Amino acid sequence: MFEKVLIANRGEVALRIHRACREMGIRTVAVHSEADANAMHVRLADEAVCIGPARSADSYLNKPAIISAAVITGADAIHPGFGFLSENADFAEMVEKHGITFIGPTVDQMRLMGDKITARKAAKEAGLPITEGSPALESVEDAKSWAEKIGYPIIIKAKDGGGGKGMKIAYSDGDIEEAFTMAKAEAKASFPSDVVYMEKYLQHPRHIEMQVLADKYGNVVHLGERDCSIQRNNQKVIEECPSPALNQSQRHEIGEIVRKAIAKIGYCNAGTLEFLYENGKFYFMEMNTRLQVEHPITEAITGIDIVKEQIRIASGAHLGYTQEDIQFNGHAIECRINAEDPATFIPCPGKITEWHAPGGLGVRVDSEIYSGYTIPPFYDSMIAKLIVHANTRNAALMRLRRALEEFVIMGVKTTIPLHQEIISQPEYLDGQYDIHWLENFMKSIQNKE
Repeated sequence: MFEKVLIANRGEVALRIHRACREMGIRTVAVHSEADANAMHVRLADEAVCIGPARSADSYLNKPAIISAAVITGADAIHPGFGFLSENADFAEMVEKHGITFIGPTVDQMRLMGDKITARKAAKEAGLPITEGSPALESVEDAKSWAEKIGYPIIIKAKDGGGGKGMKIAYSDGDIEEAFTMAKAEAKASFPSDVVYMEKYLQHPRHIEMQVLADKYGNVVHLGERDCSIQRNNQKVIEECPSPALNQSQRHEIGEIVRKAIAKIGYCNAGTLEFLYENGKFYFMEMNTRLQVEHPITEAITGIDIVKEQIRIASGAHLGYTQEDIQFNGHAIECRINAEDPATFIPCPGKITEWHAPGGLGVRVDSEIYSGYTIPPFYDSMIAKLIVHANTRNAALMRLRRALEEFVIMGVKTTIPLHQEIISQPEYLDGQYDIHWLENFMKSIQNKE
């Protein structure tokens, strides 16, 4: 087992990794920007190293600075968390070349699944269901030709995309030039490559993902699905598991398909396969070769600490259990709490004047916020995750309502009121929603005003 792990991230995920390490008897190194000098994970870590100014490009994306911090402190492994460099194969390769273990999949696996075009090919060969799609698009004329073959509507995506960037929809031949041009421009501005490709656009799908764990010896398990359909601008807002849209037969079927595909690909460590689900059918979208923001709800219903498993697998340990050993218990829901205006979604950084996190049976809050802490304006606006777990979905919803009522964050605006509004709507209560539901709901509120 590792003796010291450097945490190459910030915010609640950095604190989450620190806690897992400490429970395993592993010392931690926190790296931080100048703006995060007072962050909770920095205060709690065994050692802390400042790696640059506030700007992410100068700190959390500064590969040489992070690796230098690991070498100087004698860290024998680096955990990248999510976001930043977590799926950057070049960074993982640099880490390994310095004799340090990257806690994640291999460099080749990251490159294979990080390129959405090659990932689709690998997924199809491994037996995963996929939508109709194209190879890399060379021009507007190429895009028009493929759209005619596939049939409108289509969606053009950046091959290196993520977070909803580099994605544009075309409903007809008249939309294709603008969609192609804008998708390439966004891709060029946000990712290493401006290459885009095309898929059939599903109009009313749910977003359902499967969590997997795989060790270096070919052992693979899935930890069930998460329904992430409550989203805005392709950014997840509320997640729950299991999905209210699936029955036990469907759950078992897709779980086995995923488990066999992961084994065939030869993947190792934690990963998440994301699907669109429409009319009873699954369609593979992409694979995230890292820890997911919403991993706590899977931990709640399985009792498996995914971060600890990542660390164990990276150290060379066997999984130690089979699919038959995995037990799914109850229902869990997560709300992402952002420091944003709940109506306009404008970020609201600033000083926290009062903080009270909810508690009680089945309630978990992942956050490194505390009273007196100043939220810096330079990073993602998510400041907390509220996770509830109960025996049934209805019980989980009642617990979530109570926990949101208890949650006190003063000094900045947050999205807590939005979450309270969402979970009071009949469609959400009945589990009758798709990936467009939240945006349509927000539009209906604005129209009333």
